[in-house]
Amino acid sequence: MTKKSGLFIRQFVIGLGFLSGIFTAVGIDPQQEVISLLGRAVRSYYPDPEISYLFVILPTVILFASLAAAYLKGKVLGLVSVLVAYCAGIFVLTSTRTGLLLLSAAVVPGVLATNRKLLSEVKA
Repeated sequence: MTKKSGLFIRQFVIGLGFLSGIFTAVGIDPQQEVISLLGRAVRSYYPDPEISYLFVILPTVILFASLAAAYLKGKVLGLVSVLVAYCAGIFVLTSTRTGLLLLSAAVVPGVLATNRKLLSEVKA
């Protein structure tokens, strides 16, 4: 596995996809908790309503930025691997075997998405 593929797998497939799926299955969102804590702290020092709107739209902006970065690194195949990893994270708590199988299935397109030479060999 190349350095670029390993980085994509760690950052996007495991980080963005799999861990987000686990957090969805558990019912918490640590990113939202940190943003709301930061928002409360900022509002206590600077109670401007425009600052409050920033903390309302910030999670959506971060999600779109993460998905855009995943697309730039891995194109459509990379997004598919992130989506499959997200599903793996959701299933890992109810059916560990299914979750790990889906995670394994997410790693393969993640490697192919970032390794263009390997992808061209697979197509041929």
